[in-house]
Amino acid sequence: MLSESPTLHMLCGKIASGKSTMAAQLGATPGTVLIAEDSWLDALFADELHSLKDYVRCSSKLQSVMGPHVVGLLNAGVSVVLDFPANTIAQRAWMREIIAGTEAAHQLHVFDVPDEVCLARLRARNAAGDHPFAVTEAQFLQFSSHFAPPTAEEGFDVVVHGEEHDQVQEA
Repeated sequence: MLSESPTLHMLCGKIASGKSTMAAQLGATPGTVLIAEDSWLDALFADELHSLKDYVRCSSKLQSVMGPHVVGLLNAGVSVVLDFPANTIAQRAWMREIIAGTEAAHQLHVFDVPDEVCLARLRARNAAGDHPFAVTEAQFLQFSSHFAPPTAEEGFDVVVHGEEHDQVQEA
């Protein structure tokens, strides 16, 4: 059964902040499709991913294909959880283009989690070995240095997820 009002769910937060866990929860909703960047990158480009530059190149290729696909799903009445990071202005601009091609609602889920918590979760995730990419602390810091929280001017409907509680902020 398709949702009457499809929603695009986007995720913004540092590595191991809880984005993919939330994505899985949202993706379990009837009429909703989960599209996870890590799964696609692993399947298509695993042998090519060795640096931040490689990630940017491969992620851009994936975005060029996924953008129109996500627009099509939303316009067909299917909600989408886009488990791609919305961590930079450029990444969110790409997501804004998707929204512009639809009449769907949207929510930008922002994870406000301290680095120490993310790093502890990252160590546990790496030890478990069930994630397609083992990220080092140095890589966490490198990726985190590019993190830019969304601003009200970007115009997203924001839901903030922290350690204590969730808050909805209309932008």
